[in-house]
Amino acid sequence: MADSDPVTDRPSAREPRPPHHDAPALAGVPEAVADAGNDGGAGTAAEPAPRRRGLGLLRETAIIVASALVLSWLIKTLLVQAFYIPSGSMEDTLEIGDRVMVSRLVPDVLDVHRGDIVVFTDPGGWLPPYEPPERTPVGEAVADVLTFVGLMPAETGDHLIKRVIGTPGDHVTCCNADGLVEVNGVAIDEESYIRPGSVPSQDPFDKVVPEGMLFVMGDNRQNSKDSRYNEGNPGGGFVPVDNVVGSAFATVWPLTDATLLRNPGDVFAEVPEP
Repeated sequence: MADSDPVTDRPSAREPRPPHHDAPALAGVPEAVADAGNDGGAGTAAEPAPRRRGLGLLRETAIIVASALVLSWLIKTLLVQAFYIPSGSMEDTLEIGDRVMVSRLVPDVLDVHRGDIVVFTDPGGWLPPYEPPERTPVGEAVADVLTFVGLMPAETGDHLIKRVIGTPGDHVTCCNADGLVEVNGVAIDEESYIRPGSVPSQDPFDKVVPEGMLFVMGDNRQNSKDSRYNEGNPGGGFVPVDNVVGSAFATVWPLTDATLLRNPGDVFAEVPEP
């Protein structure tokens, strides 16, 4: 009798199996594989899912890190760069071990001004031979990468940092009857930035700054090998504007000494153009 037929989940030959609407097959993927992704994790087809998620997370992390490094490199190349202060020639404005941020917009976008603190590459002979810090090969490689992208201050032996006293065409002399430096015939009061106890210069000088050059001095006047003492080197003691890497605008380390480095514009306010 028909009522005694056993119950079965096999479709009758007379009644085609209806399509499965809850989990449609993915385009180009067999239905059995598509359904396996919806069986609550059962079956061998679902087992690689955690692995795929892990690879996806690793890939996203790599993209984020790479993007951050590229962005850091662009910022360092176009906007700002960190530098480490290795000597006391700019004391007390900058101390040994300070980290300063330097604007790369100077001099390509913004002009160099009297009073700016600038980082520049050695015109030649200003610095002694550089002795890099001792590191393992791995440490050296890591330091090179971090310095390249701007995450570590540059420690190269061919950069100096000084204050601009004379720009192209300026006539700089020292010292007048009051012991002060004069720029274009006007005495400047440098008490706001030279190291307490220093004098503007213990040695006299009388220079006209050539076109495309700068006359620079350290704030620690009695302990700075600057334009006054490099006459016999390339440039005659002057710094080519093209050698300027940028203008220091902030001390960022140590945190207790973090401060903005403002141009002392009032010091040169009365100086006429040459």
